[in-house]
Amino acid sequence: MDQSHGICDYEGTSYRARFWDGQGREYEDLAERIALRKLLPARGRRIIEIGAGFGRLVDLYAGYDQVILLDYAKSGLREAQGRLGRSERYIYIAADLYHLPLAPRVCDTAVTVRVLHHVADVPAALRGIAEILRPGGAYVLEYANKRNLKAIVRHALRRQDWSPFAPEPYEFARLNFDFHPTWMAQALQGAGFTVDAGRAVSHFRHPALKRLIPARVLAGVDGSIQRVGAAWKLTPSIFLRTHVSGAEPAAEQGLFRCPSCGSLDLMRATEGLCCRGCGRTWPIDDGIYDFKDL
Repeated sequence: MDQSHGICDYEGTSYRARFWDGQGREYEDLAERIALRKLLPARGRRIIEIGAGFGRLVDLYAGYDQVILLDYAKSGLREAQGRLGRSERYIYIAADLYHLPLAPRVCDTAVTVRVLHHVADVPAALRGIAEILRPGGAYVLEYANKRNLKAIVRHALRRQDWSPFAPEPYEFARLNFDFHPTWMAQALQGAGFTVDAGRAVSHFRHPALKRLIPARVLAGVDGSIQRVGAAWKLTPSIFLRTHVSGAEPAAEQGLFRCPSCGSLDLMRATEGLCCRGCGRTWPIDDGIYDFKDL
């Protein structure tokens, strides 16, 4: 596998138990759901969530005929599979977002939440996402905001060396990045996306507030100011709805593309998907399409 960019691998870590269940993040979960409900197109033929993990947000995709859950960690997909079951509606794919194993223009909507802050080469990732979306298709994304209020105050008090106003991404830990809103807007434009709407999320992400105020109340207040807050973007998390440019209609084709050679000629075989272009066979591991081993 090409590791030139680095991959943040949650394999075997039980991200759900370690980060979400019982970890005091009910407010963040509810606030993010409010933003997604406002930004996601309600219906479509096929939606893909990249970095889907255990499928925390799948219930928001009820209006889609088919849901693709893609993650690098098969252990997370196993959790999603255990919750959602196996059917033609759900497709589970293990792959990295730099080598998406999907044919061009096969998805109506793409989603990345709590993913881009682990991506070292965001422009490359965005180009790949744009390619799998149909012309006019929606991409709803979340990114960690470098220019948040806490960072501005800390910088003003000289309690941090890095400037929240500098445009370049800031890597505060290995494969953990914060992004300036202007930089992210330029990266999206460079990949062919147009921003349609935004939400500033998690205004009240402070331990004291979360202890004192019930999560639903706090998230409700957050939701009421997310749209206004998007004007100044001072929250730690920013959500955007974008669409990809172009008017070329999608041709009839299969769902998958070989991430090794780019061929669209993949044939179902006993062992998995066999690429007629390069001869590689991509295994199907107990219901999970495994494209990790590049």
